[in-house]
Amino acid sequence: MENNQLLHTSVVLLAAAVIAVPIFKRFNLGSILGYLAAGVVVGPYFLGFIEDPAAVLDFAEIGVVLLLFVLGLELNPKSLWQMRKKIIGLGGAQLLLCCLALGGLAALALSLEFKLSLLIGITLALSSTAFAVQLLKERSMLNQPIGRIGFAILLMQDLAVIPVLLGLQAMAPDPNGHIVPWWLGLVAVLITLIIGTYLLNPLLRIVAKYGNSEVMTAAALLIVLGAALGFEYAGLSMPMGAFIAGIMLANSSFRHQLEADIEPFKGLLLGLFFITIGTSINLNLLFANPWVLLGGALLLLLVKTSIIGSIIAYTGQSKRNSFRLGLMLAQGGEFAFVVMAQALSLHILDKQSTEQITIVVGLSMALNAPLLLLFESLIKRKGKEKKFDYSNVKFETNKVIIAGFGRFGQATGRLLAAKGMQFTALDKDPEHIEFLKKVGHKIYFGDATRYDLLRKAGAKQASVLLIAIDNISDSLHLAQMAKRKFPHLTIIARAHNRTHALSLMDLNVDVVIREVWESSLTAAEHTLLALGYAPAHAERMIDIFQRHDEASLLEQLEHKDDMPALMALAKENRQQMHDLFVADRNLYASEETKVAGK
Repeated sequence: MENNQLLHTSVVLLAAAVIAVPIFKRFNLGSILGYLAAGVVVGPYFLGFIEDPAAVLDFAEIGVVLLLFVLGLELNPKSLWQMRKKIIGLGGAQLLLCCLALGGLAALALSLEFKLSLLIGITLALSSTAFAVQLLKERSMLNQPIGRIGFAILLMQDLAVIPVLLGLQAMAPDPNGHIVPWWLGLVAVLITLIIGTYLLNPLLRIVAKYGNSEVMTAAALLIVLGAALGFEYAGLSMPMGAFIAGIMLANSSFRHQLEADIEPFKGLLLGLFFITIGTSINLNLLFANPWVLLGGALLLLLVKTSIIGSIIAYTGQSKRNSFRLGLMLAQGGEFAFVVMAQALSLHILDKQSTEQITIVVGLSMALNAPLLLLFESLIKRKGKEKKFDYSNVKFETNKVIIAGFGRFGQATGRLLAAKGMQFTALDKDPEHIEFLKKVGHKIYFGDATRYDLLRKAGAKQASVLLIAIDNISDSLHLAQMAKRKFPHLTIIARAHNRTHALSLMDLNVDVVIREVWESSLTAAEHTLLALGYAPAHAERMIDIFQRHDEASLLEQLEHKDDMPALMALAKENRQQMHDLFVADRNLYASEETKVAGK
């Protein structure tokens, strides 16, 4: 690619990303769909700004390589070994069942012989690791138990890349086709493990000691791309090489530095990868057979969602959560583009069949995100519309009711439980409740803002109501209702911010706890100590600051709806705080002088 052509392509891709992604995120359609749509628009079948997607795809695949390296950094060999049953059991079952189902459908649709239909079946059974992980991250599911199951399935799929590539070359009618010997892959893995175990950490220590930040970034890229290149020379998957390199460094003291160095490149190149996938979708063929290809993509998503969702539900996860994850992993994978290209070049499949499969995979990626959003909105609406009858629910009558049993409410609950004191915990997230019950918590499903539920839960007999709800409006509504209907209760409420605290104080809530206030004061005290202040002086400064802030909060309560007055008070309080610290500094200096004189 000539320099001016490379510059032209780079500008087009960056402009497409900058324009499309914010638009799609504005309408909650996700960044991935934005990248895909941008690729379709600038690709050869629409505006034609990118004429040769294949030339860009080789470079864009580095984004997937970097993604797998970062994921490897988050897993150490011990945790990977602990996941072996999920990887082999769930991942293996998913591959086998999806391969048979999709291979059978391909045989019927394209009139293929058995071994070719199996090749297509296993290819379509593989999901897009980059796509699925991005969906999991956007929903903060990757580190949850259900997310770990999805990641285990994706790991098994990445491992399956090796036999698929070997099988593809073995099927080539060309007698001169090169088949990678199995032992070469084993050698590549062993070399990566040896280098990762004995050489990488000493190398990074030398770079950290004698190099600079730019050299450290270069070292990080060298490790990732070197491992990927080594695996490619061995005829294996480049992302798998990067993943193993990441695992080797998971326990390294340089782990977080490496992740920070790689992150900017990973995000940009991963976006470039999705744009390139969009450019490779043949719109001419799609417009010639729109309903057939669209139906094929929907059928692919339906089959994989059903199989993966059923497998996950079999492990004991909720059906709603299982099929939600199944849909996240239902799209075709980027590996299908590689397999179809090689199948065409090796004369295993004809051009029309490979292009049709490529379009079906591309459409499954494009449809995956909006269908997931539709599924999530439907289950959310269903949850809201469902009426719960609490007449048959038998609540225990306890002195303490905890409304909202997330990380804030659980701290109090665990303390009470440790003291042998019973409490009634209420939460309205069924998935969260299901998880908490598995780890031993007794918790009831219900919306604590409802008077009938609160009364049924024993509010008349209780002494304390702890409001630990995430939603601010629900928190205020519950505080107001509880004050009116159960005035005997001592109400302790969690405040998310200063404004929320003022609103709760205005409702005469007994105790208002600003959720990060105490921890932020602790951090401030440690900062002062690190700067060289004496412990007694640092403690006194924190005490002065805390008492003044609490007094100013009471003062602001009188003007909480008057923004100009609040701004004037804030300015005045800052000056008062400055004056207090000046006076304290002078006092502390005089005390030090007296001590020295004695």
